[in-house]
Amino acid sequence: METSGIPTIIEDPAVPPLWFVAPEGFHALPVDAEPSARLSAADEFTRELFPEGDAHLWDSAAPFYAGLTEVFADAGLAYSAMGVFSDDNGGVVHFSFTVGAIESPYATSEEAAGALEQSLRRDPGNDSRRITLPCGPAVSNITVREVTVGAELTATGEEAKLLTGQIQVFIPFPSKPFVAIFTVDTAAMEYWGEICDMTAAVLETVSFGDPSGDAVPVSRT
Repeated sequence: METSGIPTIIEDPAVPPLWFVAPEGFHALPVDAEPSARLSAADEFTRELFPEGDAHLWDSAAPFYAGLTEVFADAGLAYSAMGVFSDDNGGVVHFSFTVGAIESPYATSEEAAGALEQSLRRDPGNDSRRITLPCGPAVSNITVREVTVGAELTATGEEAKLLTGQIQVFIPFPSKPFVAIFTVDTAAMEYWGEICDMTAAVLETVSFGDPSGDAVPVSRT
């Protein structure tokens, strides 16, 4: 998973300046699209996500991604993307990647990180750790859960168990009362190690300053 080398800038009026470099293979969902244009934007997204697909695939997938975009937009997420990469067997690896921000009551980033770590550690199902990134202190939180997939959604017509993983990293802004939240969700657990490495590489690029070079702005109005 190689990085694109192009900064992705979060241009959300509700979020202080923030940017990062995403790997190639990231496809940003149109969370900034107007509700009336969401389906057409999702159709364009689907064609980009599955360039070798056909009209049947695009038409059937577009409503799903329109609904997913609506959920992410209503949640106030500043950036949402689907990651799609080829595996060694000719298949594909999928995961979702989102970025949001919440207000913080803490005076410093160190204080915010300490409080977040303490709160997350209360859940025994969490693997929470304090980490230090180039942009400052942060807290990572990893959960692996088994979910039940309904019979109507499986090829066998029977319920199935599915193992899923989530990585969340909370990064306090250094000079603003906010915490950025990077979240990765996937069911491709056989590639969990690679997805963790990819997430770590993205986090190393997070910055709250002005990016240098070309940038890809992601706006929300």
